[in-house]
Amino acid sequence: MSFYKQFSDWVTASVPFVFLIDFEQKNPLIYTFEDAANEGLYFHVKGLTNAPKRSNSPKPIFEEVTPVSKEIYKKAFQTVKHQIGHGNSFLLNLTFPSLVKTQHDLLDFFYACNAPYKLYKKGAFVVFSPECFIKIENDILSTYPMKGTIDARIPNAKNLLKNNLKEQYEHNTIVDLLRNDLSQVAKKVRLNRFRYLDNIRTSKGPIYQSSSEIQGLLPSNWKQTSGEIIKKLLPAGSVSGAPKNKTMELIQSVELDERGYYTGVFGVFDGSRLESGVNIRFLEQREGNYYYRSGGGITHLSTLEEEYHELINKIYVPIV
Repeated sequence: MSFYKQFSDWVTASVPFVFLIDFEQKNPLIYTFEDAANEGLYFHVKGLTNAPKRSNSPKPIFEEVTPVSKEIYKKAFQTVKHQIGHGNSFLLNLTFPSLVKTQHDLLDFFYACNAPYKLYKKGAFVVFSPECFIKIENDILSTYPMKGTIDARIPNAKNLLKNNLKEQYEHNTIVDLLRNDLSQVAKKVRLNRFRYLDNIRTSKGPIYQSSSEIQGLLPSNWKQTSGEIIKKLLPAGSVSGAPKNKTMELIQSVELDERGYYTGVFGVFDGSRLESGVNIRFLEQREGNYYYRSGGGITHLSTLEEEYHELINKIYVPIV
């Protein structure tokens, strides 16, 4: 049985489950809560979890961070700006892995980090994401694209973020993209809130994160086609770009390797309601090393220095 068929069947039958879809959509996974735990896949989504209780969890940190070299980043950045200049993309989310050193394991990060969407895959990665992919409740489909970040300690930070032309353009592009995405599967699509700010506490200090809320009305039989709904909305627009198809081709040509589960999505269905997050703030383990994946949106207004700095600035742990 295909992943998306099983997804629809379990939603229709009100079977609680957790799902995980990689960015390239090659290796999707779906488990009941118990089976996921037995496979070493733990989640914590807004209070709902299948992870065993753990007391006295340490507060893990990164002792050392080695970002992708500026030379490697510059080469990819210049290619992207060239393609944007020729109209092949309007916005591309460019990402790279950075080597980090820590004395802690992935499970320590899972338990210690504060985030609405947390996922741990044994021996592979941990996600502590602030960003919702989609939510479905009472036939209402909601998404919350997240674009625009600033250090909250900077004087007049809120206004600086609000009035930044590059951030405005990036956020507007993603909102338009996701309104169009939702219109493929829902009716009465509307923008409820635009560029509101959340304050997120991190080990580096507080940041403001800009998001918007978009909603649409699903048909009453959406459960029978829920797998196809998810499929049509992938990949998440905020971590790919616009237009999606051409931008995806460019991402595959300029980044070092496939993203895998990074910038994919995961979520839970509790029997009636679906909640899912975008796999950002992502720490993975490969061949005994740890890599933190990060990046940002490139537009015609982007500069090399600012974007490279943003990639580094997003390497943080949401622990205070």
